[in-house]
Amino acid sequence: MDELITNYRREDCYNDERIAELMVHYREILRLLGEDPEREGLIKTPERVAKAMSFITKGYSQDPIAILQSAMFKEEYQQMVLVKDIELFSVCEHHMLPFIGKAHVAYIPNGYITGLSKIARVVECFARRLQVQERLTVQIRDSIQQALNPVGVAVVIEASHTCMQMRGVEKQRSLTTTSAFTGIFLSDPRTRDEFMQLIK
Repeated sequence: MDELITNYRREDCYNDERIAELMVHYREILRLLGEDPEREGLIKTPERVAKAMSFITKGYSQDPIAILQSAMFKEEYQQMVLVKDIELFSVCEHHMLPFIGKAHVAYIPNGYITGLSKIARVVECFARRLQVQERLTVQIRDSIQQALNPVGVAVVIEASHTCMQMRGVEKQRSLTTTSAFTGIFLSDPRTRDEFMQLIK
């Protein structure tokens, strides 16, 4: 059989020194929890968790303004641009447990637009950090406002938090919604209402 030729290959790159240091701590956490880090099922767990956490928090090394401006185009379009149902996952900074949901992001251009995928990348950039949902919502809004200087920005995030589902109050069906607006989305109720209707 001929060797399969591929035009694309994804590779995960890790800082080996950081991974090794994280592994030491995760091995100790396992021990403190009452486990045997040397038993067969756990031998590679510290490395796996170190790599997983490094991947989940990769947003610290990304620049959201640079992401948006890397595909910024002059365009006279003056109506709402909406990217809805952007899937996201993040990690609650209070318990380091995941929260999972979706973001709806809109802006009204003021001479410049950005590539649609860049909106989703900015959501991911901020979500891939230790977060609270309220801050995440505002950071997405502010970065778009700063990078593009649009007439207005609107962001709504809906998410379920495992820190509420797995511990403490243990409410399985709870959903948290946060919103943040700038410009015309604040000053003109009709524009804000149009956005809210579209994301329904």
